Amino acid sequence: MLLSRLFREMDVVESGADPSLEINSLAYDSRRVQAGTLFFAIRGEKADGHDFIGAALERGALAVVSEREAPPEFAAKWIRVQRVRRALALAARAFYGQPDSQIQLVGITGTNGKTTTAFLLDSVFRTLEKPVGLFGTIEYRVGDRSYSAQNTTPESVDLLAHFAELLQLGGQHAVMEVSSHALAQERVWGFDFSAAIFTNLTQDHLDYHKDMERYFEAKRRLFEGLGAPPPALAVINADDPWGARLLGLPNAQRVTYAFNSDAQVRPKAVSYSLEGIRATLSTPAGRIEIESRLVGRANLANIMAAVAAAVGLGITPEKIETGIAALHAVPGRFERIDEGQPFLVIVDYAHTEDALRNVLSAARELTRDRLIVVFGCGGERDRTKRPLMGEAAGSLSDLAVLTSDNPRGEDPLRIMSDALVGLQKAGKPYLAEVDREAAIRKALTEAHEGDVVVLAGKGHETYQILADRVIPFDDREVARTILREFGYNRDDKKGPPPKNNRR
Repeated sequence: MLLSRLFREMDVVESGADPSLEINSLAYDSRRVQAGTLFFAIRGEKADGHDFIGAALERGALAVVSEREAPPEFAAKWIRVQRVRRALALAARAFYGQPDSQIQLVGITGTNGKTTTAFLLDSVFRTLEKPVGLFGTIEYRVGDRSYSAQNTTPESVDLLAHFAELLQLGGQHAVMEVSSHALAQERVWGFDFSAAIFTNLTQDHLDYHKDMERYFEAKRRLFEGLGAPPPALAVINADDPWGARLLGLPNAQRVTYAFNSDAQVRPKAVSYSLEGIRATLSTPAGRIEIESRLVGRANLANIMAAVAAAVGLGITPEKIETGIAALHAVPGRFERIDEGQPFLVIVDYAHTEDALRNVLSAARELTRDRLIVVFGCGGERDRTKRPLMGEAAGSLSDLAVLTSDNPRGEDPLRIMSDALVGLQKAGKPYLAEVDREAAIRKALTEAHEGDVVVLAGKGHETYQILADRVIPFDDREVARTILREFGYNRDDKKGPPPKNNRR
């Protein structure tokens, strides 16, 4: 594609680059540059693309796009724009032929529930028997092809390339988690969303957004439209007070869901058990009967969000029921670890106060004796939520084990001290162990028949982020290994519990 064609999309302030250049790829990472690439220099949170301009040019970049004025040595290859991420998104839409406008693209935003809602809606879309795109915290998936997820919401050029790939496979639907960071940074600028879903808003990411109002304003942008018309369909959790503030936005169609208000999608009858959820939902398309392997009230809220979106997009109740039932689990979201032990072990990604309360409330419904939780707080993130998480863990469990999560460059003991304030306020028994594997071992050693052990905070993650390195660490595999060491065997569930695990 000629550079002159991209000029028309990027809101160019000034340029010394030759508009007749033939551009054959776009990149914001110098390692992806090849001959004929247009390189976008983006300043990120940990790295600045401007530091890699020389490397990009050496690899064959034909020109550089930046918000900064051109250095004299690069003036003949420099394109200055007002907003570089906007320019990248608009250039990528033109380069890939606006694939977002040729599919039904659903964006999901909120603090908690985005991943599970996305998996549910993906499962419903799959009943239409065409490839589906799924993009979020756990993975990026295009049809049967899976890609590792670096961020909850990728950069615009990566998303648009995947949308184009989906179209080539014959797909017509894509669902994606849209993080507040992505909205604030305009990674989805100009995208043509068919529908937007708001799950809830609770305290998180205030290290970045500074206060709840600015956090909400980032989420709100998805419903207003970023450089594009607002999504035609808005799906809103009417139980959430922040969601109520979205009800007046000028979306052409709105579908609300809730437990407690007169929403368009709401439960008429509900049954929760260890085996899952059975519910009858009242919807604009009539009654929809839900049978799901997912567990707990929070997951019924996620199911209602997916159902509301599917109904709003015109999918039949029969397809919706089939799709919801087909999803048996979401990696790291209330995921059972079963090695034949006589107590329940759950791994969940809960890393905010609200998410922790939700998962512990769901676990309490399954507990015949004690509820034990292992939790920690991430380093270099919002410190103010740590005592809140500590209080939630302490007040809702019978025994809390405080440990390290992803400390990053922060002292793990300092992080734990912040959470300890809330944990002690709860006035319940607790243990503190900085080594996460040792903490999990202590919790599992304490457990006996009828207990539930929740390993919270990391969920699907297979790593631990330390100050100077990233090490392999998966709560699920650690728990399985320890349970096997205790003598449990999933193929021999009638075996007696080991001596060191008895009270």
